[in-house]
Amino acid sequence: MRIVLIVLIFFISSPYVIGQEESTVVLDSLYKEDQFYFAITYNLLGNKPNGVSQNGFSSGFHFGYIKDIPVNPHRNVAIGLGLGFSTNSFNNNLLISEDLNEGYLYTILDDNNISYIKNKFTTYLVEIPIEFRWRTSTAKEYKFWRIYTGVKFGYVVANSSKFKSDLTKIKNNGISDFENLQYGFTFSAGYSTWNLHFYYALNPIFSSAAKINNESIDMNAIKIGLIFYIL
Repeated sequence: MRIVLIVLIFFISSPYVIGQEESTVVLDSLYKEDQFYFAITYNLLGNKPNGVSQNGFSSGFHFGYIKDIPVNPHRNVAIGLGLGFSTNSFNNNLLISEDLNEGYLYTILDDNNISYIKNKFTTYLVEIPIEFRWRTSTAKEYKFWRIYTGVKFGYVVANSSKFKSDLTKIKNNGISDFENLQYGFTFSAGYSTWNLHFYYALNPIFSSAAKINNESIDMNAIKIGLIFYIL
């Protein structure tokens, strides 16, 4: 009787055990990593014209969603394709003001002769990051090393500039001289929660219409900071 009972229990429990094993296989074969991201960066200006300098803290905030597409059986190598949004400010001494005739004027402020409280420009972008991803993760390991590199395309949906001194305020919105399409190289690397992030723009912030002394302003954006990934 005991033998019959043991056999009966075995057959009843077998589907459950098999089901668990199949679930594990499905989990292992379908897991993905790093679907959402949030980054904080310190923004720098590269290729600055003579006399242009930065002051204060120039910040950037970036967030979005990336579709993780593993390309190998271990699923630790993947392609990432995403959609995000970022806002970037640049504190500097380049004054942007409206030309009474047409367009905008760009003037380098001499800190020794002109006293001001704030001078900056800000851009707001919709972004498409494309990444090649390598990591040491597994379906059950949530702390791992990662190296993600790729390119990011951005479109400037809004921009502004602000100047403030004790005597006057100048504010501009929708400045036409900004280059709407921005693109650059990205690199992120780290372990678990903490990851360094680097972005180097491959084209200028301003279009060829923006000039100082009849020379184009070829400044580009460089961003260094931390990025956080969330499943």
